[in-house]
Amino acid sequence: MPGGRLTQQERQQIALGLADGLAYAEIARRLDRPTSTVTREVMRNGGPTAYRADLAHRATERRAHRRGQATPRGPQAPPAHGRDAEAVRAYEETLTTVFIQQGTPKMMARVMACLCVSDTGSLTAAELVQRLRVSPASVSKAVAFLDGQGLVRRERDASRRERYVIDDDVWYQSMVASARGTLLVAETARQGVAVLGSGTPAADRLENIARFLDFISESIVRAADQAREVLHTAPVAPREGDAATGGEATSGGEATSGSGRLPRTGRP
Repeated sequence: MPGGRLTQQERQQIALGLADGLAYAEIARRLDRPTSTVTREVMRNGGPTAYRADLAHRATERRAHRRGQATPRGPQAPPAHGRDAEAVRAYEETLTTVFIQQGTPKMMARVMACLCVSDTGSLTAAELVQRLRVSPASVSKAVAFLDGQGLVRRERDASRRERYVIDDDVWYQSMVASARGTLLVAETARQGVAVLGSGTPAADRLENIARFLDFISESIVRAADQAREVLHTAPVAPREGDAATGGEATSGGEATSGSGRLPRTGRP
């Protein structure tokens, strides 16, 4: 599988694939590239409906030129834990792309991803500006949005500097908020039953929608409550043989996997 940057010809093939309605995975297969490479390329250059090969290629050249001209501010510390800095940067872009696909605005997604891959889980405005190479105003706007959504919080460090923190519990809160939104749709659908007349085809459709979304909402909240402790528990190292078996049941009735340990739900 080839590495390195996409060529202009590959970008033209991506554009043709999008025009033909091909999935990212199929376009990537034809290019012999990872699907994440194609996804990231498309999402950072206008999305599937606005992607243009020539514009994307020029934008990439401009970004590379800016990176080459950027002057490091102060001594550069070596990557933590012996990490591959380029691999970390590429992963951060991939994570940003996923956040964007889930509906997070681009700048807000970049800040979220940057915080997620930092070991402390918190950064100052100046650190975000330096890492993302954007203006302080862009960071301020992104943080205000994320703070309003409950996705980050603000706190002061020992030097009285404001830091932006991505709390582990944010993922639980996000699931609960999603469940509330789903429940609102269910309640609105049920209101339509009385308007359209109980027993009519339209009313029956809305009642089924409401029942379905009620179940989904309740299931999300129940699962989030049961799994919440995972967010605050150190991952369990896989035991010998687990990688081959994909996890096993313990005598305590818990299922284990390489990603940690989850309590049983109590349901059959």
